[in-house]
Amino acid sequence: MGSRIAIIQGHPDPGANRFGHALATAYTNGAKEGGHEVTVINVAGLDFPLLRTKEDFENAPPPDAIRRAQQTIEWAEHLVFIYPLWLGTMPALLKAFLEQVFRPGFAMDKTASGIRWKKRLLGKSARVVVTMGMPALIYRWYFRAHSLKSLERNVLGFCGIGPIKETLIGMIESKNPAGREKWLARVHEFGRNGR
Repeated sequence: MGSRIAIIQGHPDPGANRFGHALATAYTNGAKEGGHEVTVINVAGLDFPLLRTKEDFENAPPPDAIRRAQQTIEWAEHLVFIYPLWLGTMPALLKAFLEQVFRPGFAMDKTASGIRWKKRLLGKSARVVVTMGMPALIYRWYFRAHSLKSLERNVLGFCGIGPIKETLIGMIESKNPAGREKWLARVHEFGRNGR
């Protein structure tokens, strides 16, 4: 029996000609071939405001688009995040989406003491796929993949999601068609295996 998988497509450009969209399609096709159920959340197509206050983060009801995304994430056993590296981190739209989705009451709750947080998304695994213009080794070793580590530790891990696997695809703008096809085939295989 297959897994329930949610793909969070985090490229802010809804245009279908972005490589991130091709990666999401490759993963989806592979997952369906492997007998998994897949739902894709295209962040660029969602309508939601920025969170501006602690009060809103903790107490405001989520907008409809965010509530539906939360339902999909709650349904899923495995989450796949796909996004490009912009200015050393994820695009602002994806960050705004994560701030809206991973709020108290959904992703975590304060314990009775009010000092610690209870993780509410335990039992879910994740894969993070990041495309970038620089070589992936430079991002990982020279820049220490700081934004990726922050996502894994301060967002996903904080809510109980794990294990988390990473796929870094560097030099994306200079990849020839064969290089891109190689990555699409690899991501397709990840999907087929539900990982």
